[in-house]
Amino acid sequence: MSAADLHTMTGAYVLHALSDEERTEFERHLEVCEACGQEVRELAATAGRLARAVSVAPPADLKADVLRRIATVRQQPPHTPPPGKTGGGAGRGRQLSRFALAACLAAAAAFGGIAVWQHERADDAGERAQQAQQQSEKLALVLAAPDAKASTGRLTDGATGTVVVAKSLNQAAFVAAGMPGPPSGKVYQLWFNDDGTMRSAGLMDPAHSTESVLLDGPVDQASGIGITVEPAGGSKEPTSDPVALMNFPTA
Repeated sequence: MSAADLHTMTGAYVLHALSDEERTEFERHLEVCEACGQEVRELAATAGRLARAVSVAPPADLKADVLRRIATVRQQPPHTPPPGKTGGGAGRGRQLSRFALAACLAAAAAFGGIAVWQHERADDAGERAQQAQQQSEKLALVLAAPDAKASTGRLTDGATGTVVVAKSLNQAAFVAAGMPGPPSGKVYQLWFNDDGTMRSAGLMDPAHSTESVLLDGPVDQASGIGITVEPAGGSKEPTSDPVALMNFPTA
């Protein structure tokens, strides 16, 4: 595994989404890489705060419902690689799948605040709650899709971002950690990159440095995403240079 690959595994390490072999190799890397060590500590602290902020008592019937579902859902057989093929792309695919599932948990926790911010001006509280739930469910479906693939990279001022694409759903999600706040009266806007033409994919919450966003609109032929700083409320097209560009995962 290259040093460049190791630098992008901080999020997966914090979310316990690495195989035993990958974890061992990454922990050796942590012993000599101060930057990754600092990023791991910050991500772990953020995850802890996020969990405490959204912790709630589970419904009384949750256990019975889970047991009922276990009894009725057929377990998928384990995947066995062809003879002579071990690790490599297959191993990476399993890692991304585990990461998507782990990210789903973090995203579900973070999304509550995001959904309220996006719909805080709705007059009807019941409608607002229903909209938030629908968005949260759609986000979870993307992150946990069987074909979900993820790509992680560094953004502006030490922030990290992970873009998750589910081609079967023609949708994508973006998970950011450590994003610096935009200037007063400004907002981060996400864009699909359609062969150099930017198409709006929604806004990020300026009050949160860590959040998960369901990109607004279909992926279609987009090759990646961009992030720009725009006036509050967003723009029809970018009015500033991108602060970050990320390609969609290809494998």
